Amino acid sequence: PEETVTSSFASFIHAVRPEHLSKTVRHRSKRMILDSIGVGLVGSTTHVFDIALRYCRLYSSVAVSSVYGKPGIKLSPTLAAFTNGVATHSMDFDDTWHPATHPSGAVLPALLAASQMLPPGTKPNGMDFLLAFNVGLEVQGRLMHFSTEAHNIPKRFHPPSVVGTMGSAAATAKLLSLSTAQCTHALGIAASLAGAPMANAATQAKPLHIGNATRLGFEAALLAARGMEANPLILDDIAGCSGFSAFYSIYQPKPLSTPNDHHEFLLEKQDIAFKRFPAHLGMHWVVDAALSVRNLFINYAGSFSPSLIRTIVLKIPVSKYINRPFPSSEHQARHSFQFNACTALLDGEVGLSSFTESSIHRQELRELLDKVVVEHPEDNVANFDKMYGEVALLLHSGDVLTGKCDTFYGHWRKPLSKESLLKKFRSNASHVLPEEKIETIITTVDNLENLSDSSQL
Repeated sequence: PEETVTSSFASFIHAVRPEHLSKTVRHRSKRMILDSIGVGLVGSTTHVFDIALRYCRLYSSVAVSSVYGKPGIKLSPTLAAFTNGVATHSMDFDDTWHPATHPSGAVLPALLAASQMLPPGTKPNGMDFLLAFNVGLEVQGRLMHFSTEAHNIPKRFHPPSVVGTMGSAAATAKLLSLSTAQCTHALGIAASLAGAPMANAATQAKPLHIGNATRLGFEAALLAARGMEANPLILDDIAGCSGFSAFYSIYQPKPLSTPNDHHEFLLEKQDIAFKRFPAHLGMHWVVDAALSVRNLFINYAGSFSPSLIRTIVLKIPVSKYINRPFPSSEHQARHSFQFNACTALLDGEVGLSSFTESSIHRQELRELLDKVVVEHPEDNVANFDKMYGEVALLLHSGDVLTGKCDTFYGHWRKPLSKESLLKKFRSNASHVLPEEKIETIITTVDNLENLSDSSQL
């Protein structure tokens, strides 16, 4: 039969082998796995995670898969994937790629749950696990590159709910050793389970987007393994009949070549962004800009004195769902340029405690928020590879102090050091695990290629 875009993806998923993973790809993906586990562990302390867990325990009959932060609880595999996906995005603390999506949280929970689901003697080893994880990343990245619309901060669909579901299906199809035909149908089934609107950003429903992506992609692979079929042209651009193109107004798919002696994964060319604090990625630009101008202010005045400030000007991209002048909840605060800039100015840092109810509703913070004016320069586009953040303090004296950030620490152009990544992981994991278990996870991920049974992870 004639090769199609969809069949090329299925062939790739089926044929790709561990030796196709370069040293760089293995290194970067292990950093992602470690960070995602840490984010999931601290996410297991949140209220939205508790809601999801209580729901899933109602329906868990075959409880074989572990739950982040809850050593005494196991769930059925797909519900464990869902719950752990919710934990991963519950604080908006998970990694971000370009074009914009959260790739790890949509894939890793499904693979962890699937590894525990498989019977003894059929468990994938660590290299199999690492390969499946990278297949999930690759499919997400390739699908996003089919649309120029996907390169900018989204307006309609939350990307991980779209490409993440497809990535989860591809990753679990690889881990479960599905045939080429089954991989085709897994992608087709997943497309019917994908999609969530951006209107639920900054609410408790947003973490469900990651939970559903990893769970439903997993379910798509399981259904395909049991013989369910779907449209074999789901990724192709068929005139008059939308497949995956339904999610994008501009869609130009290209075949994915079957790997030969060398395949360059997208992760080889495009590193990931890791967040230093739990908020939307866009916040990291304005926080670093605010910290910069705060230092100038202290050198100018001797201390940070809000009474000397007449106006705070934020120069940010146009992006409605993260332009929130007066957030009233933790989820709104994580999606507010104004809140994060003013918190950084007031406290000299942004961290987990910044998003507590008492921190959000401080009178001194409200007084700073009242001084904020937002501007949208034409050259500041809503694109994680091109945007910048600028914070200017207009003082009553007439002086103006300005801080600007083009690339924050943690961005793929300025990646976190090994020490910073480990510090973040240890801090996150310490909320639910003792020190010896934290160090065991670090060692296990670092030596993942040599792990004989990936379910040990």
